[in-house]
Amino acid sequence: MSETNETSILYGAKVFNDESMRKYLPEGIYKTLKKTIDQGNPLDPSIADIVANGMKRWALDQGATHYTHWFQPMTGYTAEKHAAFINPQSDGTLLMSFSGKELVKGEPDASSFPTGGLRATFEARGYTTWDCTSPAFIKDHSLYIPTCFCSYTGEVLDKKTPLLRSMEVVSAQAARIDSLLGYQKGRIIAMVGAEQEYFLVDHDLFSQREDLRLCGRTLFGAPAPKGQEMEDHYYGNIGDRIKSFMKEVDEELWALGVPSKLEHNEVAPAQHELATVYANANVACDQNQLTMETLKKVALRHDMVCLLHEKPYAGVNGSGKHNNWSLNYYGGKSLLDQGKTPMDNARFMLLLSAVIWAVDDYSDLLRLTVAGANNDLRLGGNEAPPAIVSVFLGDMLTDVLTEIETGGESVIRQGGNLEIGVTTLPKLPLDVSDRNRTSPFAFTGKKFEFRMLGSSMSIADCNTVLNTIVADTLSKIADRLEKAENLNEELNAVIRDVMRDHRRIIFNGNNYSREWLEEAANRGLPNVSDSVSAAEALVTRKAIELFEHYNILTRKELEARYEIRMDNYAKSVNIEARTMLDMARRQIAPAVLKYIGFLATNVNEVKNTGLSVDISHQSGQLKEVSALSARLRADISKLEKAVEKSGAILSSKEKAEYFRDKVLPGMEELRETADKLETLADAEYWPIPTYTQLMFSTR
Repeated sequence: MSETNETSILYGAKVFNDESMRKYLPEGIYKTLKKTIDQGNPLDPSIADIVANGMKRWALDQGATHYTHWFQPMTGYTAEKHAAFINPQSDGTLLMSFSGKELVKGEPDASSFPTGGLRATFEARGYTTWDCTSPAFIKDHSLYIPTCFCSYTGEVLDKKTPLLRSMEVVSAQAARIDSLLGYQKGRIIAMVGAEQEYFLVDHDLFSQREDLRLCGRTLFGAPAPKGQEMEDHYYGNIGDRIKSFMKEVDEELWALGVPSKLEHNEVAPAQHELATVYANANVACDQNQLTMETLKKVALRHDMVCLLHEKPYAGVNGSGKHNNWSLNYYGGKSLLDQGKTPMDNARFMLLLSAVIWAVDDYSDLLRLTVAGANNDLRLGGNEAPPAIVSVFLGDMLTDVLTEIETGGESVIRQGGNLEIGVTTLPKLPLDVSDRNRTSPFAFTGKKFEFRMLGSSMSIADCNTVLNTIVADTLSKIADRLEKAENLNEELNAVIRDVMRDHRRIIFNGNNYSREWLEEAANRGLPNVSDSVSAAEALVTRKAIELFEHYNILTRKELEARYEIRMDNYAKSVNIEARTMLDMARRQIAPAVLKYIGFLATNVNEVKNTGLSVDISHQSGQLKEVSALSARLRADISKLEKAVEKSGAILSSKEKAEYFRDKVLPGMEELRETADKLETLADAEYWPIPTYTQLMFSTR
């Protein structure tokens, strides 16, 4: 059997996909369920028992013994509670049972997850409900059923429910535009493809670093003599150890129906990337969670640890997660495909305008979706987009939009071919835009790439916001077109007005440059540099009106999410500060004192020889290390006091602000001193693995 056929057989082997449904469900039930999945029809509750029985038989044939409702609470990760299929009978035998009620509804504890005040500790009841549009799958002998999660009183407690609601809203508004322009090609759905960056580190070295184990990033560490400056790791040759790891990751993901497509070395040493093929936004969200879980699980089998933190090492590139978003016909082409000539494609230009308008009006909400203490360390560091949200279109599309705005003539009208000067190579179609890797929100052909998202983050939030804000501008555009006497004139007027009012958000240059920071300020574009400030966008009047209008989230649910963000920020920084103090007190400070003792003994031994020997080097080293040791002790004391004072702060907002303004600066001072000591101490005295060891351990 060929390798290709083996891969084809492997793909989706653990998924209750279309093939499995056809085999295990009666034809009529299969067709009814497919209408819900493909057309968005309401789920018929009468078929639940039959579907559950077919799903159970399939799971048992796959070797499953348990089932679980798999959901995505406000932790940003996944949650699961497993129950066995077994049902003991009075005669001592077992019946393997799974009912429609058990398929459709579960009751996990709702009080022990982040709720932002929506649930008290004694208010434990919560519900999960089946998302039939995302396929069930088998993992570790359990049937995993993708679900949504809400409280006993109906408040949304997860990240998936708002995403599903936003998908319905943007689909409906895009269909209005389609209908007005004479297109009737079927259901429109938000599609997403995620690119996942990550680091790998040797497990033995990882286990020796308390900061990596507890925080996911190094809190101490002087730069390695070699980092990423030679640019030799990006797209470089993949070593055998990493190839073996990637192969196993692919096989696991393929079996789970996750279309892992591309993998390569990233910019920093020991950094890599995995990209998946597009899927419906909710399915892509589930698949990205599976991707992160699989990366971590498989790495351990290869005596490595996968780091998903946005900035595990200072001084080298951190890890992001590029979110490629588009609107497509269900199972078909993208509505953001400009066709042969962008000027001739009115719908494309209209959708493009809607996105530009949405990103400008709601840039604060997009910025909010990538906010987090981890990502604050990455954004704006000449490795990732700055905290300023802007849109990259490229010269051709910008020129076309400008022509419509001004009524002038466009210089560029056709795509043409790209001449590459080698006669034996084929001519390539000239894209309508270059790629701009510095842009936070770039049109890259048939899709927009949102590049600000952090590597450890769920893609649910950014796609919920993106779907909702584009739905809002599409709705406003549809309102205008429906009232127009002359559709073509009004269509041009809409595009003209969008360019006039929202041109400021378009920037095709280098987003890393200092000049752009100044220009963005002149344009009035916000530059929100930290997550505590960014979170305010969640509870503005504008945000509340938007989300309530489209029934995505209520004011109460938005306020709860704000509380969760503030609480998470304070807790994250607090854990890091306490970890720093523990490492500094129990590892670094004692090691430095031992080294001082060694230097002092060396100086005294030379003096005791009675020889006229120059000991200025040893004495100077002793003085410098001793002075830094004293500073280290002072930095430890200062940070300890700052952390202690935080305990008296009750407000989640005030506590988050305190950790940002008082604790983080103290952590930076302590690190600076410790890192300087690392560069001076003898290697055998330094108590923790260095950056050189960590970043070059997996080659």
